Amino acid sequence: MHVWELSGGFGLDNVRQSVRPDPRPGSAEALVEVGAASLNFRDHLLVAGIYDPRQPLPVILLSDAAGTVMEVGANVTRVKPGDRVVASFFPNWESGAPSSRALGSAVAYPADGVLCERRVFSARALFPIPAHLSFVEAATLPCAALTAWSAIVTLGQVKPGDLVLVQGTGGVAIFALQFAKAAGAVVIVTSSSDEKLERAQALGADHGINYRSTPEWGKAAQQWAGGRSLDHIVELGGADTLERSIRAIKPDGMLSMIGVLGGAKPVINLPLVVMRQVRIQGVTVGSNQAFGAMLDAIAQRALKPVVGHVSGFADARGALQLMRSGGTFGKIVVRVRD
Repeated sequence: MHVWELSGGFGLDNVRQSVRPDPRPGSAEALVEVGAASLNFRDHLLVAGIYDPRQPLPVILLSDAAGTVMEVGANVTRVKPGDRVVASFFPNWESGAPSSRALGSAVAYPADGVLCERRVFSARALFPIPAHLSFVEAATLPCAALTAWSAIVTLGQVKPGDLVLVQGTGGVAIFALQFAKAAGAVVIVTSSSDEKLERAQALGADHGINYRSTPEWGKAAQQWAGGRSLDHIVELGGADTLERSIRAIKPDGMLSMIGVLGGAKPVINLPLVVMRQVRIQGVTVGSNQAFGAMLDAIAQRALKPVVGHVSGFADARGALQLMRSGGTFGKIVVRVRD
């Protein structure tokens, strides 16, 4: 089978297509013909040598995939050949709080990923794709969508009327906008692009702030809300945004700490965090139970993921280049087969 792997060193120049033997499923596994795979910022960091400089190479890229079950192991009853499935991000995280074992079970890195024609998965990791979604759309769900769901629903417990600010218009951010609106929240989105803010408002955002033309976006959000502080911030900027987020959040408000797009080592105003009892909650994707609940909610509401760019399998390197350059509204997906 054909695969896209990182081989011989880090950097886009070392991303290449190669051939590997077809895999076969074990007794508790299923062989899936991959229909599509989506990119996350983690994939760019891996290729750049930032995510884990000790990553063994070669390694097949990407972690999020959807496809069709081709064959199952002798002990598998959860899925059958012909089923359309999407694979969860942490197969061993069944429910509740994560453990070291659960967090060590990610589909890709250090293990091989999913940017290949066929891939074996633990059957416990496979879930039915909502009927209204294509493989391209379903492939966006394992990491970005579940991270947003965990931030807004599982951990954030956002409720009707809450004032939520979402940073950016990438994959996690757009899912967070969609889930927060579904929960009845008032949602403010920040971006450096007025055109993207218009698109976010077309998806339901109540207000948009261009953080380049309005650097004090936290104050601007409060002013727009009539002086009200924010109940919840989906924090994706990291070092560049955390200080303003802490100042904009209400006492006992929650920051869902997800991204480090602006750097990984922020200067934190600790006295302000303590005196206002700010909750900073790290968010790392979510459990299989949460994944199933999210898929049910997506099916019930016929929610459609926002896909900003689709590459063919032959142009997977171009998709990684696009992820590196940024600027995409929604998710980047590689269609593995038609």
